Amino acid sequence: MSRITRHSRVTSPLNAVSSRTKALVAALLCGLMMVGATAGCGSPDVGGESEGSTETASNVGSRTPEQIKKDGTIHIGTFADKAPFGSLTGKDTYEGYDITYGERLAKDMGVKLEWVPVDAASRVEFLESGKVDIILANFTVTKDRAEKVDFANPYMQVAFGAVSPTDHPITKVSDLDNADILVVKGTSQDAWIEENHPDWKVTKFEQYAEVTSALADGRGDVWITDNTEAVAFTRQNKKFVTGITSFGEKATIAPAVQKGNDALREWINDDLVTLGKEKFFHQNFKETLEPVYGDTITPDQLVIEGGRK
Repeated sequence: MSRITRHSRVTSPLNAVSSRTKALVAALLCGLMMVGATAGCGSPDVGGESEGSTETASNVGSRTPEQIKKDGTIHIGTFADKAPFGSLTGKDTYEGYDITYGERLAKDMGVKLEWVPVDAASRVEFLESGKVDIILANFTVTKDRAEKVDFANPYMQVAFGAVSPTDHPITKVSDLDNADILVVKGTSQDAWIEENHPDWKVTKFEQYAEVTSALADGRGDVWITDNTEAVAFTRQNKKFVTGITSFGEKATIAPAVQKGNDALREWINDDLVTLGKEKFFHQNFKETLEPVYGDTITPDQLVIEGGRK
């Protein structure tokens, strides 16, 4: 699959993507972008540039596929700072595993694409308030979230990983009892710790760039995140190690739509079946994740094809 560089204009007012955050993101992603050069710095075309206001996010409400097609543009929420899944890599330009999927989804629907940057804690709210049609932001399916949004079928599977300094590695879950733990607010790791280990000492951050900066500055002993992201980070940052590669609850990642939007959810599920027949996500893995993971994580360990549960 060829990759064509294109630009998607940011239409969200998200304060999280400040100039300071962008600077932190750029520093964090430098190594990843070099390794991922073989995958290209752009994203596949979906039929033209995505234009829109840079001041306020459109309130699209809860739209059916037919309404989106009539409008001509789909609004998808994604991360701007979570490589290799979704990251802002240039002026209004995104790349990553979720980005490639989102652009294919828009192409299959025959519409233009507007990326709307979100942070972990705002994903549910952006759907509830109708700021986006779909969230594609490494969104782990949980019982609590499923009460507020509707998940389509999954396209990825994950567990937790723990990142710590190479010279002071955290290698056992029991080590976390006495550690200063860093997490991103609103993630599945945040919720799991609150439910299962409320006694752990945890510092929460709004942005991924903030938590990795805190870890680098020594303001914590360990960062708990998706194991896929943990491995990606430590392969590019040799001062850190994924001392615990898999713990917590194994879970799936899926697109999400506003609660009750069955028409759009079912369209996504049907499209996932079509994509599965051509092994789309295996190819996506090869282009966006394999340059980062090497042979540390294989496609079959992560990829879900056809939306199977």
